Amino acid sequence: MGLQRNFIACVRCASTNAPKITTHYTVVPRESDPRWKDVDMSRVADETDVLIVGAGPAGLSAAIRLKQMAAQRQEEIRVCVLEKAAEVGGHILSGAVLEPRALNELFPDWADMGAPVTMKVTDDRFGILTETKRFPVPLFAGIPMHNHGNYIIRLGNLVRWLGEQAEQLGVEIYPGYAGSEILFHPDGSIKGIATNDVGIHKDGSPKDSFERGMELHAKITIFSEGCHGSLSKQLFKKFDMRSKCQPQTYGIGLKEVWELDPKNHIPGLADHSVGWPLPNHTYGGSFMYHLDEGQPLAAIGFVVALDYDNPYMSPFKEFQRWKQHPYISKFLVGGKRLAYGARALNEGGFQSLPDLTVPGGMVIGCSAGFLNVPKVKGTHNAMKSGMVAAESILETLDKDDQETEGVHVKCFEKKMRDSWVWDELERVRNVRPAFHKYGRYGGIMYTGITQLFFRGKEPWTFQHHAPDHACLKPAAECQPIEYPKPDNKISFDLLSSVALTGTNHEDDQPAHLTLLDDSVPEDHNLRIYEGPESRFCPAGVYEYVPKEAGEGLRLQINAQNCIHCKTCDIKDVSQNINWVTPEGGGGPAYSGM
Repeated sequence: MGLQRNFIACVRCASTNAPKITTHYTVVPRESDPRWKDVDMSRVADETDVLIVGAGPAGLSAAIRLKQMAAQRQEEIRVCVLEKAAEVGGHILSGAVLEPRALNELFPDWADMGAPVTMKVTDDRFGILTETKRFPVPLFAGIPMHNHGNYIIRLGNLVRWLGEQAEQLGVEIYPGYAGSEILFHPDGSIKGIATNDVGIHKDGSPKDSFERGMELHAKITIFSEGCHGSLSKQLFKKFDMRSKCQPQTYGIGLKEVWELDPKNHIPGLADHSVGWPLPNHTYGGSFMYHLDEGQPLAAIGFVVALDYDNPYMSPFKEFQRWKQHPYISKFLVGGKRLAYGARALNEGGFQSLPDLTVPGGMVIGCSAGFLNVPKVKGTHNAMKSGMVAAESILETLDKDDQETEGVHVKCFEKKMRDSWVWDELERVRNVRPAFHKYGRYGGIMYTGITQLFFRGKEPWTFQHHAPDHACLKPAAECQPIEYPKPDNKISFDLLSSVALTGTNHEDDQPAHLTLLDDSVPEDHNLRIYEGPESRFCPAGVYEYVPKEAGEGLRLQINAQNCIHCKTCDIKDVSQNINWVTPEGGGGPAYSGM
């Protein structure tokens, strides 16, 4: 990695003729741009007690619990939630099978309240795939993937319902507003956030309609942006919140919703598999969940760990190839694909949990990394972390012992350590690294033995390896992968898939996929790794196209395609891509994903 950093540094010094790609103000400062000289850059500000960034399961659970407890105490507390999607649930994507433990605590009578949680798992399957066969593996009680008592849901629908409950309790939710900047008090504690500016041309100049973002100040700001949030990333770096944990490791989850031929539909089926088409040492697997909503619907998906080493791998094409397996395709024949999407997910688990609090701020849910990978579930842990955060905030506000202007909720981390979330993650801490250490079959054996006989209490803890972006090998050391062409019946091409996401961004705005150095993609990523960003992106954002003059290829960024999965920010081998928020409301328009 030292040689790689030195190479990039040399490229940045030597390359002065690279085509201009990035125009975003986070890379090209406005202070030195004469087009911004006379623009009014003042912001309007508002005050709240608790500010929550992200209206997902964690953020909404925190907001709901705050209002519930305040009502019990006959107190007033203002809670505001910002959501970058145009509507609550619009950027939510998950499998999903829900373990209702946290929902039971938040709303004990959720069934009577009309929560969209109705389809119990009735048929729980797990198998190992070879290229042509499937070998079933029994799921005993105690194995993390055992789904007795769980529900097949569409998480976007549940999040929308949680938003409705929150608003009924008095929570203020503002969809279409993206948090773009963390604000600080003079003492260094968090003051709140600013929403992004709007009305900027693609070339970085102000439009006549330019409007400065708004500042929201709070006693406490909760970051619940989901996996690899753009503000959480800044927070971790500024406060060195990952200094005491191992590197986070990630996967990319790709999902489709299908309407099946009724004769192939098994309501309540939860079917998981590992194996083909992934190589032995590439962690990943698949799911198929059959819903019952008046239509023969099924959610199918494929997860690829982002620590893979072959730059020729395309997670999207692996997903399409997986659907052609005889066991999988028999469910899809005669059906119709209705929706597609993708999202990065945390896989580091217990070993990768950062510090959870700083003065004025907290991280919860998948922003912190509470996903239980072997369970293939994280919603229950995300919700519980939000509820514990709310309880910790009110306990802290009852005291008058703050040393900083931003309230430091120090008790949150201890309360999380004492919760069932911490115990659950600790018990499965070795599963993910065991697959990296022993390969697929060794990992399966290790998981079965330790979970059945030790219940995850083995007296050792495996370490994670290097960050995912550092795992790619140069293209010269790897074999290109030949993928079958889509048949447009079961497997499909990338652009027709992206069309199903409903993705939309204002075209005349600076690309929010920013490059710290515009020369690196061509001089480093393409030259050494054959441009892996053109393959790991599940939406066709990064494309190497012929140069207008001269020979060779240049990088083209199709920012309007971006589905906000964050994979590029994670897997980019040079760590030159920095994902920032586009204008609020942009991105995918998922419906019940």
